[in-house]
Amino acid sequence: MRPRQWSGSSGSRRLPGPALACLLGLAMTAAPALAATVQVQVLDGAGKPLADAVAFLESREARASSRPAQGAEMAQIGKQFDPKVLVVPVGTSVQFPNRDTVRHHVYSFSAAKPFELKLYAGSAANPVVFDKAGVAVLGCNIHDNMTAWVVVVETPYYGRSAAPGKVVLANVPAGSYSLRVWHPALAPGAPALEQPLMVGPGDAAATIRMTGVTP
Repeated sequence: MRPRQWSGSSGSRRLPGPALACLLGLAMTAAPALAATVQVQVLDGAGKPLADAVAFLESREARASSRPAQGAEMAQIGKQFDPKVLVVPVGTSVQFPNRDTVRHHVYSFSAAKPFELKLYAGSAANPVVFDKAGVAVLGCNIHDNMTAWVVVVETPYYGRSAAPGKVVLANVPAGSYSLRVWHPALAPGAPALEQPLMVGPGDAAATIRMTGVTP
């Protein structure tokens, strides 16, 4: 829409600055946002939906816009970690509340984040800041059957699959990305599966079959 003009004795005039700025603001608001929803279907080696898979989109722009998450926690309930797999951006502080009636001793020897939370009940004194991208494997010195994973990413576009094996990544700007998918059943130290993904102004979808993960 062009600004309205009118004639006068001193020649044509345009709308004053504030009115023109208002019109431009309305035009920008009405313009469609160049962001999409990306749906990732994750399958195991037999072609069945895979739960607890982590999918995330990486790019230089995504890395620059990544920010720590708020309210992240890895609880202990029924002598198990909950959730089994937690994915957070770099710099996120994670709480480890113990909701059992017994004490736990949570630790990780992983290069991504080595730490120890010695025997405690209730809430640990301090959260753990995950300040490096990678996968931290967690255990409990008291209960050997307790295992969990914290996946630390450098992007705001990430998620974890539930039983249907789907990860939905919302508000993804158009651009060229590397789609990476990881699962705890991969061999220890194995990198996430990776493939390029171009995201346009419309929604996008991808299917990843993790042949290294068996039912």
